[in-house]
Amino acid sequence: MRPIGVFGGTFDPIHYGHLRTAFELNQAMQFEEVRFVPCGEPPHRGETYAGAHERFEMVRVAIEGQAGFVADDRELHRNGPSWTIDTLLSLREELPDRPLALIVGMDAFLGLPRWHRWQEFLDVAHIVVAHRPGWRAPDMGPLGELLNDKGTHRVEDLHEALHGRIHIHAVTQLEIASTEIRDLVAAGRDPRFLIPDSVREVIADSQCYGRLDL
Repeated sequence: MRPIGVFGGTFDPIHYGHLRTAFELNQAMQFEEVRFVPCGEPPHRGETYAGAHERFEMVRVAIEGQAGFVADDRELHRNGPSWTIDTLLSLREELPDRPLALIVGMDAFLGLPRWHRWQEFLDVAHIVVAHRPGWRAPDMGPLGELLNDKGTHRVEDLHEALHGRIHIHAVTQLEIASTEIRDLVAAGRDPRFLIPDSVREVIADSQCYGRLDL
C-alpha cells in the first residue's frame, strides 16, 4: 500500500514554496496522497496572523483540483497545543495498515530534538526530509546517529514498512516565505505570483493580513 504524506504547518498563508515541495515529493515518493494539516495552536510560536478558518480555507482553495492533495482539519478541532505526535497517532488510528510519512524541511529536521515527544515519531511514521541547497544533513549527535540507523535512500522502504525510516530528498528551492507575503499585504502591495490567485481572494475577502485590492 502506498504511503500517506503528512504535511503540517501554520500555512499563514500557504504559498507556492509549500505547494511545489508537496508536489515534487508526492511524485518522487509515490504517495497515495499528501494531507495538508494546518496547525491549530502552534506550540513553538505565538498566535497565527490569520484565524484557523481562514488558514484552512486558504489551504483548501490552494490545492483544489490537484489529484492526491487533501486538506485535513483535524488539528483545528483539538484543544491545546497542536503537537505533531498527536496528529500522527490520530492518523495511525484511522489508518492502521497504511504507511505514513511525515514531511519536514531540513531546517525543521535539524530542530527535531526540540519537538514534543520527537523520539516517538518513527514508532508511528516515516520521516521524509525535503532538502534544499545550503543545508547539510547532520552526521553527528542524536540526529546523525538516527540517520545512520534509520536512514534509507530507497523509496521502496517507505512502502514496505508502516513506519521507522528516514528519507532525504532534494526539492526545488523557491525563496518564498509566509512572513514576506504578510508584510507585502500589510504594506499595501500585491503578493501575486507568490501564492495562487484563489489564496489571494481569501486574503482579500477576509483582510486577515490587511487590505488587499484585487
